[in-house]
Parts: sequence; structure tokens; C-alpha cells
Amino acid sequence: MRRRAFIKLFCGSAAAWPLAARAQQSERLRRIGVLMPWPANDAEGQSRLTAFTKALPQLGWIDGQNIRIDYRFGDGKAETMRKYAAELVVLAPDVILASSSAALAPLLEATRTIPIVFAGIADPVAAGYVESLARPGGNATGFTVYEYSIGGKWLELLKQVAPQVTRVAVLRESGIAAGPGLFGAIQALAPSFGLELRPIDVRDAAEIERGIATFAQGSNSGMIVSGSPAQSAHRHLITSLAAKHRLPAIYNARFFAAAGGLMSYGADFLDQSRRAASYVDRILKGEKPVDLPVQAPTKYELVINLKTAKALGLTVPPALLARADEVIE
Repeated sequence: MRRRAFIKLFCGSAAAWPLAARAQQSERLRRIGVLMPWPANDAEGQSRLTAFTKALPQLGWIDGQNIRIDYRFGDGKAETMRKYAAELVVLAPDVILASSSAALAPLLEATRTIPIVFAGIADPVAAGYVESLARPGGNATGFTVYEYSIGGKWLELLKQVAPQVTRVAVLRESGIAAGPGLFGAIQALAPSFGLELRPIDVRDAAEIERGIATFAQGSNSGMIVSGSPAQSAHRHLITSLAAKHRLPAIYNARFFAAAGGLMSYGADFLDQSRRAASYVDRILKGEKPVDLPVQAPTKYELVINLKTAKALGLTVPPALLARADEVIE
């Protein structure tokens, strides 16, 4: 009896082995592509990437177990980004994360079928990336960095810290839809703050230096850095020029204030990267970008660099300091 029971148990277990093996094989390793417009050693890019990759295990996705992540790091230049976008598309990932317009635009040129989740994009409708925020209509969806109304907040904050300012340069990248769009929104509000605006286009370092140096020759001058891939890439140059020409400036992202900028107000980009992981999760589980609405920021942060304020001879109002999410000393 014992021998017959053993044989029955053995045969039953042996029959189950192929089923278990087939079940493991059916759990296909899913592939995620990531395209970043910054070099691999860029601190800001790494911070956003870390926020994204740390969120994935919380959703059940473990690199090397049930997902594989393919990374491409660029330099923000169109030719380089097109090359890396094409390389990712050839790998046929299940979904691609695109950080900023510099990554999203070439990806949409390379594929209209592979799902794309974007983060850090300004005005994706005007740029033609999606049909509408509620119904993206194609293979891309994700998270915007601001609405144009944020321009009024920048003007207000700049005047609170530097009330003597009457002239403001607005750094913009006219090659992307949000560049002229956001400038127009700021321009409409500037007279109510008693401010005269001047746009400075940002394409390369030489243009940035010329534009800021020429503008700074006037008195009572300040600056708004509205944010773009090129501005992010040249953030250390921009903040150093603001210090050199003693220009009070407000920036769209925390990393400018961390690099020596006077203050920043804008979306929490790390939060956007974490939220992007949730959309990647939903797509891997079967949902489509067309059914996932583009979402606006839910977290904004005000960062003030007191060291820079003192160097510029500015006194930050105590009420504004109390409102700040972070004060750099």
C-alpha cells in the first residue's frame, strides 16, 4: 500500500512539473523603455529616474524579475534624441517613459503604436502630442508641468522679493509650443504689476549669454526662467549669469534654486515621475493611453535661496519665507 501510494504521489507531482514550467514561461518579461534628455551623470535626471524606478516595485514590477528596463540618456539635442528614440523603438518595449518634450517629440516621430507615458511636458495639446487632455487620442499620455496661469504667480513672487524691478526678461524656447504660449500669458498680466517684458530666446549657450548681458544693461531689471529642455541643460550658466549681472530671478523648478538661483516656483518633478510609474503600471496591465487622461500637477513647491538673496542685497519678506516649502541657506 505504501509503495502504491508513493508511486501515485510521484506520478501526480511529475505531471504537475510541466504545468508549473509552462506557467512560469507564460509570465513574459515585460520591457520598459526610458528616454532622458540629460547625460547619465546629470543629478536632476538621476533624481527623476530614481523616483520613477523606486515607484515600480511598489506596484509589483521588479527589474530583472518581471520587467526589463532599457535606458537611453541624451544631451537634449534633436539629432541625438532622434537617434536614441529610434534605438528604443527597435527594441519594441511594451511602454516608454519620455521625460520632457526633448524626449517625447522624437519618440512620436519614431512610433505611433508603442504606448508612451510622458512627464514634465508643457502644453501637450498645442504641441500636437495629444488631441486633448481628457482624451489624448493617440499612443501618448502623461503629466503636464503647469498651466499658463502660473505666469501670474511668477510675476507676483518676483515683485514681492524685488519690488524695485520694472523690467523683466522672460527666457523662452520659441521652438516648442509652450515658449511663445506662456510668454503671451505672462505678457497679458505684466501691466497689472507695472512691469515691462522682453523675451529672450534660448537655443544655445552663446545666445543665452548675449541675450542676458544685453538685457542687463538696463536698470531695475529682473528675470523669469520659464523652463524648457534647453534651459534645464544650461541651468548652471543661467544662474551664474543672473548672479554676475545681479538680476533677481524666479525659476520654474527647484533644481535652479539648488544651483544658485534666487527662488523657484513650479511643479514637483519627482512627484510627476512617481505618478508616471502608475500610468506605466496601468498600461502594462492592459489599459491604453487613449483612455488615460493627461493630468496636471497636484504638487507645487516654492523654494527660496537665502544665500543668493543676501548676495543680491534683497530682504525676503518673513511671510513669504513662512510659505516656502524649502529655504536654502
